[in-house]
Amino acid sequence: MDSLREKKGYICDMDGVIYRGDSLLPGVKEFVEWLYRENKKFLFLTNSSRHSPKELQQKLKRMGLDVDESHFYTSAMATSKFLSNQSPGCSVYAIGEPGLFNALYDSGITINTVNPDYVIVGETNNYNFDNICQAVKHVFNGAKLIGTNTDLTSPLEYGIVPACRALLMPIEATTGRKAYYIGKPNPLMMRTGLKILGVHSEDAAMIGDRMDTDIIAGIESGLDPILVLTGVTSREIMEQYPYRPRLVLNGVKDIPNA
Repeated sequence: MDSLREKKGYICDMDGVIYRGDSLLPGVKEFVEWLYRENKKFLFLTNSSRHSPKELQQKLKRMGLDVDESHFYTSAMATSKFLSNQSPGCSVYAIGEPGLFNALYDSGITINTVNPDYVIVGETNNYNFDNICQAVKHVFNGAKLIGTNTDLTSPLEYGIVPACRALLMPIEATTGRKAYYIGKPNPLMMRTGLKILGVHSEDAAMIGDRMDTDIIAGIESGLDPILVLTGVTSREIMEQYPYRPRLVLNGVKDIPNA
């Protein structure tokens, strides 16, 4: 724990680490107060593409947590940055929520339902058979398939729900094409997070609730991998993986000094 507390930078997942659905998790306020008090650099890096940084800031504020907008980075932002670097001025057919569309617009990427260069899929509550058919048609016509993240599930107050990779499966199965996934554990997102923090990987910790995204991202990117049990992973699930976090905590509430 002393080694963790001495880190200069912290990259934290959000769903299952900071909040669950619309409820702040125990000890999060004290953890954030500790980060500010100790002058730590921190970034809330989320695989969710639903919300913009401003929306995430306002969501936390409604829960009683005041964090500056600059501390948020989403898979939607990482996806739009990737596309604008790969193919400036490209067009996309997108399935997702406003956070994804806003990030695409901010990068000069346009929506195209006729002959898009890419099909982009993120989390959404408006997923239907027509979405799938349109995406399949565009992929068969040559559009490249992109997923904002690899999460199969997402934790809400009432339980576990399908997430991005689950929504992509029908499109992948029908077309025979595999999507390229941008979010964690893709090193692209982790390197951007470290650059935003301005710290070396050896001086940073990755705190998350998922073995297959957060913990493997920390291990492969050289960050201190810390698992919290407030999300989708239990100790029993953790044992199914061939790699381990360095520490397993009940939650971020365990991190501040007593």
